[in-house]
Amino acid sequence: MSVLTELRTIRVVPVVEIENADDAVPLARALVAGGLPVMEVTYRTSAARTAIERVAAEVPEMIVGAGTLLSPANVTDAAQAGARFGVAPGCGGGVLAAAREAGLPFVPGAVTPAEIMDCLAEGCDVVKFFPAGSYGGLGTLRSLAGPFSAAGVRFVPTGGVSPDNLADYLAHPAVLAVGGTWIAPRKDITAGKWAEITERARAAVQVVEAAA
Repeated sequence: MSVLTELRTIRVVPVVEIENADDAVPLARALVAGGLPVMEVTYRTSAARTAIERVAAEVPEMIVGAGTLLSPANVTDAAQAGARFGVAPGCGGGVLAAAREAGLPFVPGAVTPAEIMDCLAEGCDVVKFFPAGSYGGLGTLRSLAGPFSAAGVRFVPTGGVSPDNLADYLAHPAVLAVGGTWIAPRKDITAGKWAEITERARAAVQVVEAAA
């Protein structure tokens, strides 16, 4: 099963920002315990690479990915660290070529028809719709999905997704999965609130199951 197929099954991707690499494995285990064996570690901190390495080595059941990959160097670094997929907020800067070279399944960002067409031209039919809340949320996604449904485009809305609108996003057939920070916010990771993170993961899984 490909990674993107697995994400389509899991449907919720916790997006996490890890300041201390020692938190990575406990976080991964907390998410797995809640039924979400996937996490996107953003390259916004100096601990990101080490966090990915540790999770890949110590929690093999976790599908660990890397997000906020802004350059080919970021992509290469994440792949070498053991990331199983990569995510970017856009589709330029050479990240797609670097992902192909590294053999890293990749979800580029796109919020306009032109950007989606650029992704399709690069062979990507799964795109990150980010920041979803700032670009019209589900209403805009519905409008974009119409003309691109024939091309099989699927979206991963991220940014502004919350427990309040999660079910609505999951109900749309063009949504492959959603990404969000609400399950494991940075402050809770820093404070080691693993039980709370597990409970939020479990609640998200219940929404996924209801949507199915």
